[in-house]
Amino acid sequence: MNFTETLTGRRSIRKYSDQPVTKEQIEKIIELTRFAPTWKNSQTARFHVIMNPELKNRIAEEGTCNFSKNKLNIQSAPVLVIQTTVDGIAGYEKDGTFTTSKGTHWQSFDAGIACQTFCLTAYDLGLGTLIMGIFDEEKIKNILNLSEGESIAALIALGYPAEQPNAPKRKELSDIMQII
Repeated sequence: MNFTETLTGRRSIRKYSDQPVTKEQIEKIIELTRFAPTWKNSQTARFHVIMNPELKNRIAEEGTCNFSKNKLNIQSAPVLVIQTTVDGIAGYEKDGTFTTSKGTHWQSFDAGIACQTFCLTAYDLGLGTLIMGIFDEEKIKNILNLSEGESIAALIALGYPAEQPNAPKRKELSDIMQII
């Protein structure tokens, strides 16, 4: 599979097979995700990999803001990844002031690049992912005992796809591009 096929073929997966994902596969995904670009090479993305079914189900039950679709998505996937970022680095100077007028924007920007890199790498290895943004950050942080200086950026379901969704309609190039 070439890069164009990876980029255009990856879909959000909401149904997974029972085939287990190995620790080695996850390590390979995160090994390659480390190469995602970041603000001043700050590398603030962290990945908390939940393979324990009881812990994964607890997060699904208590950490999804009663959003039933995310609860089912988490329970369906063999692995749940909690992507976090280290606070107060991306977009900041060493003295703690913002480098740009975008403020804390860069932390989320870097997290998004890392998340996309994670998902494309997983797809390239034959795995499916789903990025979820509806979650109760404080509850999940407490369940996992995450450090005070980390913020949850996204929840990522990971596993072998049990479905092959069609590509959603995309906007026309003329709707998203302006050459000046």
